[in-house]
Amino acid sequence: MEATIEVAGLRKRFGQALALDGMSFTVLPGRITGFVGPNGAGKSTTMRVILGLDAADEGKALIGGRPYRSLRHPLRQIGSLLDAAALQPSRTARNHLLWLAHSQGLGAKRVDEVVEQAGLGTAIRRKAGGYSLGMRQRLGIAAALLGDPSVLMLDEPFNGMDPEGIVWMRGFLRSLAAQGRAVLVSSHLMGELQDTADQLVVVGRGKVIADTSVADLIATASGDRVTLRTTERTPAMTVLARVGATVAATGPATLTVSGLPAQRVVALLGESGVPFSEVSAHRASLEEAYMELTRGVVEFRAATAEETAR
Repeated sequence: MEATIEVAGLRKRFGQALALDGMSFTVLPGRITGFVGPNGAGKSTTMRVILGLDAADEGKALIGGRPYRSLRHPLRQIGSLLDAAALQPSRTARNHLLWLAHSQGLGAKRVDEVVEQAGLGTAIRRKAGGYSLGMRQRLGIAAALLGDPSVLMLDEPFNGMDPEGIVWMRGFLRSLAAQGRAVLVSSHLMGELQDTADQLVVVGRGKVIADTSVADLIATASGDRVTLRTTERTPAMTVLARVGATVAATGPATLTVSGLPAQRVVALLGESGVPFSEVSAHRASLEEAYMELTRGVVEFRAATAEETAR
């Protein structure tokens, strides 16, 4: 079975609320695809439809070209982690994995293999109810890997991880993709996806608003901006504005210049005798790019103090 997730034209209503409005994207093998969007954008509903937990009103969600409900041993095709707390707290972590394995015709040997992959160690003998969130995430990862699936879908896997766990998770996800698996990761942590994902699917109000590589998204958000550091902010602004550049103060000694390449900024400041300590092409973060894309599709926001006082 080909390692892909195909989502095409999904529409879903819950009463009067439109959760999905034509959601469409593809998760390809050998790549980590980040799945991001504001709260209420449709991420969780999409993942539930992929797993057959919710039925779409229209459209299709296929795993290797087939709907989830048609998979005879689904854990062997797709491994998923939607809720790290979805376990019996009085059962040991190993027994939790054993009953899942038995449901798919897998034995104890496979359980021991995924325990080692997920770095659970001797904690596997403890009751799962006593696990921290980070350890529950590792247990959920182990469960997702039981069937050695070609497709993985993980919802917020970095949540609750300590710094060591986050570093481990990054490398682990990359290794899974390097094996040719299709990996879909939903996360609110843009910094982690910037260092991990190849592709990014950005959604808002139930539909895809961007489907591109992380590198291209950052390059587009970076634009032609230049970061300038100078102790003579006002003279620098005057010199650059005179030739048509757009200049904005972004700090006590920092300016952002648009409309001129870095080399031209250096030349103009040098000719005018304006001192500076740095001129560099601006590189946006993934968080900046994401915020720019989703500015008009945020479902909820906190009221400002001024609005609250009205």
